[in-house]
Amino acid sequence: MPIEFDVLKPGFVAQVGGVDLREQLAPEDLAALREALRTYAVLVFRAQPISEDQHAAFARQFGPIDAGLLLASKRKPRLANPDVIDLANVDEHGNVLATDNRRNVSLIANQLWHSDSSFKRPPSKYSILCGIDLPEEGGETEFADQRAAYDALAEETKARIAPLQAEHWAFHSRDMLGGADFDAEGKAALPPVKWPIVHTVPGMERKSLFIGVHTRGIDGMATAPARMLLWDLLEHATQREFIYRHVWRNHDILMWDNQCTLHRGRPYELTAKRELRRCSTEVEHA
Repeated sequence: MPIEFDVLKPGFVAQVGGVDLREQLAPEDLAALREALRTYAVLVFRAQPISEDQHAAFARQFGPIDAGLLLASKRKPRLANPDVIDLANVDEHGNVLATDNRRNVSLIANQLWHSDSSFKRPPSKYSILCGIDLPEEGGETEFADQRAAYDALAEETKARIAPLQAEHWAFHSRDMLGGADFDAEGKAALPPVKWPIVHTVPGMERKSLFIGVHTRGIDGMATAPARMLLWDLLEHATQREFIYRHVWRNHDILMWDNQCTLHRGRPYELTAKRELRRCSTEVEHA
């Protein structure tokens, strides 16, 4: 059966049917998904219960694995496959973490608009997020189309930001939330990086903003005006007209291109179990 695409938000999000992500993709199916990601940037797969190993194997078909914050974390892993990042609010025994547990700072930070691993070199390309056991209320995931946001900017703003580079730092959001107690070794593993605020996404031939909560400064600009500009751009880029909100069902899988989207989780009751895992690929030749 051929892959089917049901458009959920024109030019931005599509739901995918007719494919089993537990299996190696046929060449024509892989090509169809790649083309869909160039068009929509966000894909939704329903009812896809996959194992850790199947999750990682699916991701590898799209590029080299991005280890993300595993580089800086010494937390005892709960998952067996090292290529898969644990985003559950539970400990290694499956118990929901206390609300004041340090790990909840990182999970709450995911409620800020961000692009996965924009603070790394190379940054993340595709993220594949699996919902395993989700609360009945809250915890939705929102995406903002940074191509459409760029297109909607005033021409004078486009000209102003065209030459600018922003500094991205993994621990900036943790600082903001009062959880920046990572040790020096962990911080040294993820030093700040700089990326253009505007770039052309390879394969799309469309310009996109590349900002988010990991940005903390702009080259050649004092901190205060730089952060005001970044906040103004973020406010513009996350207007409702650019956003898709996903309401989770267990075993949903979301896949998106971090180079032209921002995303965030929405609040949920911290005492309720919320189990997700993520696997990402790196941008090649960044």
